[in-house]
Amino acid sequence: MELFEIKVAKKGEHLLIKWQLSKIEIPLSDITDVVNDDTYAGEEKSAIRIGNPYGNTDRVVIKTLKGTYVLFTSIGGMRDKILSFMAA
Repeated sequence: MELFEIKVAKKGEHLLIKWQLSKIEIPLSDITDVVNDDTYAGEEKSAIRIGNPYGNTDRVVIKTLKGTYVLFTSIGGMRDKILSFMAA
Protein backbone atom coordinates (compact mmCIF):
# COMPACT_ATOMS: atom_id res chain seq x y z
CA MET A 1 0.00 0.00 0.00
CA GLU A 2 1.56 3.28 -1.10
CA LEU A 3 0.29 5.18 1.95
CA PHE A 4 2.83 3.40 4.11
CA GLU A 5 5.71 3.46 1.63
CA ILE A 6 8.82 5.58 1.99
CA LYS A 7 9.21 8.43 -0.49
CA VAL A 8 12.59 9.82 -1.51
CA ALA A 9 13.17 13.04 -3.44
CA LYS A 10 15.90 15.54 -4.14
CA LYS A 11 15.40 18.92 -2.48
CA GLY A 12 18.16 21.27 -3.51
CA GLU A 13 21.39 19.63 -2.38
CA HIS A 14 19.63 17.31 0.10
CA LEU A 15 18.04 13.89 -0.04
CA LEU A 16 14.55 14.14 1.41
CA ILE A 17 13.10 10.98 2.96
CA LYS A 18 9.41 11.03 3.91
CA TRP A 19 7.63 8.29 5.79
CA GLN A 20 4.27 8.75 7.50
CA LEU A 21 4.67 12.05 9.43
CA SER A 22 8.49 12.05 9.44
CA LYS A 23 10.80 14.03 7.18
CA ILE A 24 14.54 13.50 7.14
CA GLU A 25 16.94 15.64 5.11
CA ILE A 26 20.43 14.35 4.43
CA PRO A 27 22.98 16.50 2.59
CA LEU A 28 23.92 14.66 -0.59
CA SER A 29 27.56 15.56 0.02
CA ASP A 30 27.45 13.62 3.34
CA ILE A 31 26.37 10.33 1.69
CA THR A 32 29.32 7.97 1.36
CA ASP A 33 27.56 4.80 0.14
CA VAL A 34 24.15 3.45 -0.89
CA VAL A 35 23.77 -0.33 -0.93
CA ASN A 36 21.13 -3.03 -0.81
CA ASP A 37 21.17 -5.17 2.34
CA ASP A 38 19.99 -8.77 2.26
CA THR A 39 19.78 -9.16 6.04
CA TYR A 40 16.45 -8.93 7.84
CA ALA A 41 17.11 -5.88 10.05
CA GLY A 42 20.31 -4.50 8.58
CA GLU A 43 23.85 -5.27 9.66
CA GLU A 44 24.52 -1.94 11.38
CA LYS A 45 23.05 -2.18 14.88
CA SER A 46 23.09 1.58 15.53
CA ALA A 47 21.45 2.49 12.19
CA ILE A 48 18.32 4.60 12.03
CA ARG A 49 15.56 2.38 10.64
CA ILE A 50 12.87 3.96 8.48
CA GLY A 51 9.78 2.12 7.32
CA ASN A 52 7.99 -1.01 8.35
CA PRO A 53 10.23 -4.11 8.18
CA TYR A 54 7.24 -6.46 7.93
CA GLY A 55 6.06 -7.27 4.44
CA ASN A 56 8.76 -5.28 2.65
CA THR A 57 11.18 -6.99 0.33
CA ASP A 58 14.09 -4.54 0.05
CA ARG A 59 16.43 -2.92 2.51
CA VAL A 60 18.39 0.08 1.21
CA VAL A 61 21.27 1.22 3.40
CA ILE A 62 22.44 4.83 3.20
CA LYS A 63 25.81 5.43 4.85
CA THR A 64 26.67 9.03 5.69
CA LEU A 65 29.47 10.85 7.48
CA LYS A 66 27.28 11.09 10.59
CA GLY A 67 25.37 7.80 10.63
CA THR A 68 23.62 5.01 8.78
CA TYR A 69 20.00 4.72 7.66
CA VAL A 70 18.16 1.53 6.71
CA LEU A 71 15.08 2.03 4.51
CA PHE A 72 12.53 -0.80 4.46
CA THR A 73 10.66 -0.67 1.16
CA SER A 74 8.97 -2.68 -1.55
CA ILE A 75 9.63 -0.07 -4.21
CA GLY A 76 12.18 -1.56 -6.58
CA GLY A 77 14.93 0.72 -7.80
CA MET A 78 15.06 3.00 -4.75
CA ARG A 79 18.83 2.55 -4.46
CA ASP A 80 19.27 3.54 -8.12
CA LYS A 81 17.01 6.55 -7.64
CA ILE A 82 19.09 7.79 -4.70
CA LEU A 83 22.32 7.24 -6.65
CA SER A 84 20.89 9.27 -9.55
CA PHE A 85 20.23 12.18 -7.17
CA MET A 86 23.87 12.05 -6.10
CA ALA A 87 25.12 12.02 -9.70
CA ALA A 88 22.99 14.97 -10.83
